[in-house]
Amino acid sequence: MSAPAPAGAPADTVVNAGASAEAIRHHYDVSDAFYALWLDRSLTYTCALWGEDGDPAETLERAQERKLDHLITGARATGARRVLDVGCGWGSMLRRLTQAHGVGHAVGVTLSESQAAWYRRGPAERTELLLESWQEHRPEDGGYDAVVSIGAFEHFAAPGLPRAERVAVYREFFDRCAQWLPVGGRLALQTCVKGNNVVMDRRTVADLLFIMKMIFPESEIPAVSEIVEASERTFDIVGMRNDPDHYARTAGVWHERLTARRPEAVEIAGETTVAHYERYLSSSVEHFRNRHLGLSRFVFEKVR
Repeated sequence: MSAPAPAGAPADTVVNAGASAEAIRHHYDVSDAFYALWLDRSLTYTCALWGEDGDPAETLERAQERKLDHLITGARATGARRVLDVGCGWGSMLRRLTQAHGVGHAVGVTLSESQAAWYRRGPAERTELLLESWQEHRPEDGGYDAVVSIGAFEHFAAPGLPRAERVAVYREFFDRCAQWLPVGGRLALQTCVKGNNVVMDRRTVADLLFIMKMIFPESEIPAVSEIVEASERTFDIVGMRNDPDHYARTAGVWHERLTARRPEAVEIAGETTVAHYERYLSSSVEHFRNRHLGLSRFVFEKVR
């Protein structure tokens, strides 16, 4: 990923400041078959949106559909001509946009070669998946009516950047989305965020460091205030909710599904990888439940 070009650089020049393509592939290219063991049928690898009644029998599949629908509705993407999904994963949002919400054409960008290859093997009516970053993306046919992005924002800034530089990277993303959208167009964004509970024991700190080093290298969790600051004067926030409990439940279900099929997972990905994912998923339940991490769902509207 990249930060805005320094003063005097050409307009299209960018400076590397986030997770590299290699770091993205380290995580997302483990194996499609491995992820298929424990994700839902649509391979949606982001926090679900569980029903308000807290029904313990609700399926992961239904909760993931509700999440996609929530963001699509927030972005006012239903019936739109063209919609962009930044960090589209295995394409569940692209399919939901075109198959359930009447979108004319849905475009997704990802840096995962495995995800792109998997998606292209299936039906892709009125969809297009591009192997490129959002900085490299140059839309055709007049931009987009709506933009969505789920679980990609965490990869935009590298660890250790000063706050001002992180905000600059995030502002570049919002500026590019604004260029692609008409006035009044909307961006629906879901991302993990730093929690407000900073009291942690050594094990909790060690688990968080393990996740960021071994599972999501070269990535950084943003603070809510950084997202708000980066969007100012370009977008209004017209919707926002924080759902850490929803991610605790999602990670818990993923962990249960992985452990239930552990022998198959080891055969596909190896003992070390499976052990790493078990630790990552089980500790994630605690991080979200104890508010060390949050899960924010924003809806932004372009103001000018």
